[in-house]
Amino acid sequence: MLEKIKNTISYIRGKTDIQPELGIILGTGLGGMVRDIEIETSIPYEEIPDFPVSTVDGHHGRLILGRLGGREIVAMQGRFHYYEGYQMPEVTYPVRVMKMLGIRALIVSNASGGVNPDFEVGDIMIMNDHINLLPNPLIGKNIDSLGNRIVDMSEPYDPEMISKAEEIARDNDIKVQKGCYVATSGPTLETPKEYQYFRIIGGDAVGMSTVPEVIVARHMDLPVFAVSVITDLGVPGKIEKISHEVVQQAAERVEPQLTRLIEKLIASV
Repeated sequence: MLEKIKNTISYIRGKTDIQPELGIILGTGLGGMVRDIEIETSIPYEEIPDFPVSTVDGHHGRLILGRLGGREIVAMQGRFHYYEGYQMPEVTYPVRVMKMLGIRALIVSNASGGVNPDFEVGDIMIMNDHINLLPNPLIGKNIDSLGNRIVDMSEPYDPEMISKAEEIARDNDIKVQKGCYVATSGPTLETPKEYQYFRIIGGDAVGMSTVPEVIVARHMDLPVFAVSVITDLGVPGKIEKISHEVVQQAAERVEPQLTRLIEKLIASV
């Protein structure tokens, strides 16, 4: 893997002078945030050596390097999922690459179904914990130069960035929730009993991404801030038939507020 990472890094650095301080992963319906990035370089995934290719609608599949909030950043416009048929080392490979490019923190976004009865469609949930129901991406031989074999996960999400984001939200009249994200394989959406189960075990929202990326980031000692847009509800009496298109539309409606929150957070980190 190390040789692959080095080849990927060499290719990317040959395309840009940007030295990114922060990495951003933009999830379903949130790829439009790139409009606020002062883009220096945009590289389609299929052109990057050893990079997977996104196959999900709404994930444009570009690596963006530029400036946002006064900082040099690298952003993934579209991510990779286990349900696409990729193995976990492939799903999380871009996080390894971003770390080796020099980022000092990772910001991740996603769309999810809310199972907390206090949540509403369009809420922004700051993730403060997760429950991983996917294969752990660290299974297999450990590469000691990337991180320790056993990884502490008592604080998967950075408390300082969470506190700063809450302060920014208050100052800018942005409604935010906090909660625990349950990661499942997908690609099927949940049955009513599955929603009920995820709530019983401690979840506030459920989705099909993010946690593998977070685990790999923490393996490399990268601080993480993650945010989830509630695009539908898995609450008894509020469950409706849902499609990927509806999820995208709901996420896009919240995009301006989320962009403002993340941009100000980046400026303050």
